Amino acid sequence: MKPTLLITGANRGIGLEFTRQYLHDGAQVIACCRQPESADALQQLAQQFPQQLELVGLDLSHPEQIPALADYLGERKLDLLISNAGIYGPKGLPLGHYQAGPFAEIMQINVLAPLLLVQALRPNFAQGAKIALLSSKMGSMDDNGSGGAYFYRASKAALNAIGKSLANDLAAQAHPVALLHPGWVQTEMGGPNAFISALTSVEGMRKVLDQLTLANTGRFLNYDGSEIPW
Repeated sequence: MKPTLLITGANRGIGLEFTRQYLHDGAQVIACCRQPESADALQQLAQQFPQQLELVGLDLSHPEQIPALADYLGERKLDLLISNAGIYGPKGLPLGHYQAGPFAEIMQINVLAPLLLVQALRPNFAQGAKIALLSSKMGSMDDNGSGGAYFYRASKAALNAIGKSLANDLAAQAHPVALLHPGWVQTEMGGPNAFISALTSVEGMRKVLDQLTLANTGRFLNYDGSEIPW
């Protein structure tokens, strides 16, 4: 039986590539984004895979939409949850120019939403279902040699803490959790000068997820499978 998975932030970049690759492998995909009706690439995939792809509106800046998503799913089971949606916030700001305004939204989408999503969808997890949280090496304390990017770094470090706790708490239900760094990817967020394509990144992360078990749950892993220090 082909797996069923749910992907957030599925309308572009890494989320779109996850959606595309899993569809081509025959999976049932529930693709979530803020405005699926205007997501042209997703709409094209829906025409190409009408029996496999389901588009669902989900704005993670509104936490009340997360339990509504669980209600929408009903008793359907998920084999894989990919929490991919995220925002970077202000780019290139030097110290002295940060203001409080954007911080709450960044933390809501990058940190709180993944926790609430796992919590709400836990009854929908099939036996052995896996959880992938898209993190970033920029959340690594050990890897931070350049400073800056305060809000984004803080959000990904906090996400790592949440993912580690989830791995511990969900082990008894046999649900392994991976914190994944996709690499510096040529997306709208990563920019055109990034090192790798979304295709390469997602192919690598899928291999990591294929090998994810309770034996390696709760680890912070690069798209090539190598471990990243916290």
